[in-house]
Amino acid sequence: MLDLVFISFIAYVLMLGLRRPFLWVLLYVYIDILAPQRIGYSIITELQVSLIAFAAAFGGWLLLDRKEGSRFSLRQFLMLILLVYCWWTLQGSAFPESAVTKWDWVWKALLFAIFLPLTVTTRARIEALALTLLLSIATIVIGTGLKIVSGGGGYGNLKFFVQDNSGIYESSTLATVAIALIPLTVWFTRYGTIFRPHWTVSLFAVGLIFASLLIPVGTEARTGLLCIAALAILLLRYTKQRFAFIAAAGVLGLTALPFLPASYYERMATIAQPGGDESASTRVAVWQWTLDYASRNPFGGGFDSYRANSFTYTLPVREEVGNTTSVEYREVVDEGRAFHSALFEILGEQGYPGLIIWLTLHGLGVFQMERIYRRWKGADDEAEAWISPLAAALQMASLIYLVGALFQGIAYQPVMLMIIGIQIGLNSYVKRLESVAGAFASDARETELSPSAVRSKRLRDAAKAAPKLAVP
Repeated sequence: MLDLVFISFIAYVLMLGLRRPFLWVLLYVYIDILAPQRIGYSIITELQVSLIAFAAAFGGWLLLDRKEGSRFSLRQFLMLILLVYCWWTLQGSAFPESAVTKWDWVWKALLFAIFLPLTVTTRARIEALALTLLLSIATIVIGTGLKIVSGGGGYGNLKFFVQDNSGIYESSTLATVAIALIPLTVWFTRYGTIFRPHWTVSLFAVGLIFASLLIPVGTEARTGLLCIAALAILLLRYTKQRFAFIAAAGVLGLTALPFLPASYYERMATIAQPGGDESASTRVAVWQWTLDYASRNPFGGGFDSYRANSFTYTLPVREEVGNTTSVEYREVVDEGRAFHSALFEILGEQGYPGLIIWLTLHGLGVFQMERIYRRWKGADDEAEAWISPLAAALQMASLIYLVGALFQGIAYQPVMLMIIGIQIGLNSYVKRLESVAGAFASDARETELSPSAVRSKRLRDAAKAAPKLAVP
């Protein structure tokens, strides 16, 4: 029955896309994030729904879309270089079989992220893409939150819609993405046009934010706690009453402490004392090995090069006998452990050139969103007031992701690559608006209106035309 529901929905959207091909882009986003083919049990597991949706999205854009405003940006070029470079390192991979397995999804994620900005050329499309991405994640987050509230949870024990612990369904990854999208959730409560600001929208957003904050608790993901701290620090910039915000956050945290399980305290304590936890100690050893490996292989070792690592480290083992606790230091030999950091993942697999490209890609995104935020801050016209807050939300999403990526191998996480696509689309959209700035003064002289009045009129006209531009 579940399979029929998914298949019917996908077929329905494919039919709607015959008139509005951009819906096929949104369908691929939904399928790529939620992965209904992994949730179902029978028929849908045999169908290549992801391939069908991607072919429809690309074919619809190529054949039916007007392509007004489409442009190829510097960040798309960087992703293209990274894609080609990943393919090049794949040829010399020391572990070709596992490397090909990772390449099979990495190239798709990068290619779609390169393609995505070409389709989001209007406000309506930018918002529709952001909303589809957010609601797809919300489906997982809300379901997971309900399990946590009902008593489920625990590190490695919380089950999502699928049975394997990979992709967005990996606990630490889900915690990072859920926290990173909280600013975008808030943006929709104030500036959304698909679902206009309303108390029902705000109520849903509050519930979603609460569920997102529960994910690090239910999964006991240490990275999630760091992402929450990063979010709190970033929000200080946009909060007028900073001391009140800090006090409220402190009270909220203290109120939640009695409801947290003892296992959560024990796991979070390893953040301050990584040497006492095998997982944390392993990460440090892997990072040291990766630095040495990159010095010998500056161009990387291809995907899954971590399988070559082998190291020994000392781990304290505590034993309690009655009221006495003894600590014995034992040597642990380990090998083939994952990078547990996007920085070291890129460094070990694509070397220093790949790391430079990856850091530049994300650094440019933070810079561009900052420029847009400052340039459009304070705009009060409805046609432009949404731009600066959206840039701020997307910038915070990137920064929180980067914090989480320091401790997870999620350098090619598809959801965050889609966030990059939205950032590029917003930047291109804003540049088109700014490109007419030179005409404001001359138009103002001819019409005896102020430049700001001319700009506001043009933006209102563009906003009215946006829904029409979304239909080929």
